[in-house]
Amino acid sequence: MLKRLLFVLVLLAVTVGGVFGWKYHQMQQAAAGRKPPPPPVVAVTAVRQEDWRPFLTTVGSVVATAGIDVTNEVPGKVSRIQFESGETVKEGQPLLQLDDAADRAELEGLFAAKRLAQLKYDRLAQLLPNKSASKADYDEARALLDVAIAAGEAKKAAIAKKEIRAPFAGRLGIRKVDLGQYLAPGSAIVPLESLDPIYVDFSLPERHLATLAPGQEVQVAVQAFPGETFAGRITAVNPGVDQGTRNLKLRATFQNGDHKLRPGMFAEVRVLLPQQAPVLTLPATAITYAPYGDSVFLVQDGDKGTVVQRRQVETGDSRDGRVAVTSGLKAGERVVSAGQVKLRNGMVVTFDDHPAPGERAKAP
Repeated sequence: MLKRLLFVLVLLAVTVGGVFGWKYHQMQQAAAGRKPPPPPVVAVTAVRQEDWRPFLTTVGSVVATAGIDVTNEVPGKVSRIQFESGETVKEGQPLLQLDDAADRAELEGLFAAKRLAQLKYDRLAQLLPNKSASKADYDEARALLDVAIAAGEAKKAAIAKKEIRAPFAGRLGIRKVDLGQYLAPGSAIVPLESLDPIYVDFSLPERHLATLAPGQEVQVAVQAFPGETFAGRITAVNPGVDQGTRNLKLRATFQNGDHKLRPGMFAEVRVLLPQQAPVLTLPATAITYAPYGDSVFLVQDGDKGTVVQRRQVETGDSRDGRVAVTSGLKAGERVVSAGQVKLRNGMVVTFDDHPAPGERAKAP
């Protein structure tokens, strides 16, 4: 019985060992025939030295060089409207006429009084040399003539005020009055804005005072025209600093012939400083941002081929898809600009033939 049990155990061990041996042999053959994975393909770019012009950034508002609600000085009923909403007008162009029929009738009466005063004055002026009239009567006639002339001129001025004209050239807004409407003095008739040139008002901290001066170049961007910048120059700097904010208020002037900039727009302002600053730059895609610090994968030649090593860097400003690197790299060094997610230190890589992302639009 014992011999039979031993025989079964030996047979079972030989069988299991044979199975495991056969499986091990198959695994060895599979491992021998398996090729190692190819190196990952990455895009590579070189660290570039550029001259970036430094600038100050802030926000501001677009302001018309002149902007008012056209109003009337004297009361009256609207008898004629001589403009369309949104129309471009010239300085002095008639816009609206108030009813002046009664005023013109009164003016005719004043003209008649003036003619009578003139006749009395002329008659006394002829009689005075012969002493047929007193000097007192002559002076009184002269004074009455002056009063009549002044009354007529005053009434003519009142009639002229009933014709509302554009005080300056610009673009009208939406009309606020209707034909036949009675207007009290100072009633708003239509907005009028002068759009070319146009101002942008903005503020900067007082510490920048020494770097700011009239004539300095300014660039602005507005949300209505994304990707487009408008160039102007500083034309005014407030002589004082605001005590509440310690900011300095400035005004820049822009040519605005196409009327793209409109009063009230929010503007992103960039004040260009005169000196040029050399910086090292990389495409933004080459930098890996992390809470513990920014880094890049540096491309180096190793024993096994081209390998990558992670390197910590410090970054600065960004412009047009490129980022300034303030420390950690030298000009000409190569870094991975795409494909960093699959990399680790010491890994062998191959290069993509295409330009790095962010540079493809500039490639010939």
